[in-house]
Amino acid sequence: MNIGFAPAKKTSNKLTVKKARLIIRPYKMKTDKLYIKNMVCDRCVKVVQEELEKLGYRIKSIELGKVELIEPHQINKNELEHSLAKEGFELLDDSNSRMINEIKSIIINQVHYNEDSNPPQENLSQILEKEIGRDYSYISNLFSTIEGRTIEKFIIQQKVEKVKELLKYRELTINEIAFELNYSSPQYLSNQFKQITELRPSQFRNMLESGRKQLDKV
Repeated sequence: MNIGFAPAKKTSNKLTVKKARLIIRPYKMKTDKLYIKNMVCDRCVKVVQEELEKLGYRIKSIELGKVELIEPHQINKNELEHSLAKEGFELLDDSNSRMINEIKSIIINQVHYNEDSNPPQENLSQILEKEIGRDYSYISNLFSTIEGRTIEKFIIQQKVEKVKELLKYRELTINEIAFELNYSSPQYLSNQFKQITELRPSQFRNMLESGRKQLDKV
């Protein structure tokens, strides 16, 4: 009896390689707090709130430089950065940058938006220590290293901007402004103002008055 064998099926030595697809997903970060640069006024707070709500984020609290969401949220970082950037803001990731931003926000809030005209129970260094949770020497050194100027210089610059605002929009004397901003004397205010602007407050106010008279003649 002849036993026949069916011809063996030819097998291919070629390997089948599936092409890998590169899928790029937006980077997401899980957090319940956002730190935002250039958020330094009431209008800024409103604009940031509107942008976040457009993107579907639920806000628990919002203040200068910082937003707290109702719950930890998967944040589309690229989308959020783009939305904030078009309004002139910047999302901060780095811990040191976040701390600098928080320091500035605390100072701006104390200088520009503190409605209490009574002498403060705590000075700014104590307020910063309490709010940041670090000792003042660490806060001061970090600020100087990153900003290239001291905290004291930044505080003076903010106070001078507030003095300008009061000179421009409110009919207050230099003595009244010094009292409102808790300066030890009008002379001390005047010296700081001149240090930054090269003008005394009275000279600055005269320039404003001169400008108004010229506009009236138009």
